[in-house]
Amino acid sequence: MVRIELSTRIAAPVERVFDLARSIDLHMASTDWTGERAIAGVTHGLIGPEQEVTWRGRHFGFMVRHTSLITIYERPTHFQDVMVRGLFKSFRHDHFFEAREDATIMKDRMEFVAPLAPLGRLAERIALDNHLRNLLERRNACIQRVAESDEWKTLLL
Repeated sequence: MVRIELSTRIAAPVERVFDLARSIDLHMASTDWTGERAIAGVTHGLIGPEQEVTWRGRHFGFMVRHTSLITIYERPTHFQDVMVRGLFKSFRHDHFFEAREDATIMKDRMEFVAPLAPLGRLAERIALDNHLRNLLERRNACIQRVAESDEWKTLLL
């Protein structure tokens, strides 16, 4: 199992950051380099408790599908999405939000197991860890940019 943990400080209220993190439209904008699109379930707007989204995008030169379900939803401090269909043996992403005086600390904890052990373990170390870490860092930078500008109003109002 691989665990990726990131922390991002965002100069915006916790409720705004929480909602932007669950925005399907913002997710697609932040992963435009993969061509990732929501194709089933919640395909626009904000995803919520017990809702699913199916993504399709190009990763490592292949078009892949990944369906996630929101299994934990505690606004505005935590939500979790878990893969219910896809290529991974298991995949879980926890999103944590902590309000500070002048900012929000957004923390990601992503855990996954690649399929096809022992080849999967090799893929986890060589490629998947870096690829998913890069995806998260780009996504978080996009959330930060939007949350700290007036652009958030086009997604949340």
